[in-house]
Amino acid sequence: MCGELEEEDTRQQDIYGRFQAHAHSFLAAMKNKQSGDSVNAYLDGLFRELLLKAADHNEAPADVDVYERFAMEPLVFARLAGFMAAHMPLNTDPLRSLIDALMTGYSEGEILLPSHDHDHDHEHGQGHHHH
Repeated sequence: MCGELEEEDTRQQDIYGRFQAHAHSFLAAMKNKQSGDSVNAYLDGLFRELLLKAADHNEAPADVDVYERFAMEPLVFARLAGFMAAHMPLNTDPLRSLIDALMTGYSEGEILLPSHDHDHDHEHGQGHHHH
């Protein structure tokens, strides 16, 4: 039982650590892409500020588990987005825009991990050949 808890803690730390690394890498790439108009520059700045805050493990109160906070924050952001979208004119199709933005963020957040879709005993070198 104790080993299972330690394994789960390690897994959660790995997931959050991977998120932190990807967030900082993504933010660094964004910094090099400056938006031309003031509205998009403001929105990019807001996005960067919120992502940086979410990636900072010191943002959670001491009695709140960092991973639990990390796992729940997307729900808060989605709730806020829904609340704001409810005040947009229906002819602008705010729900579609919200879902499009959600899917864009999801695709930007994906991390490609090496996939092994086959079993074998050979090493992966420069020339990956099956015999």
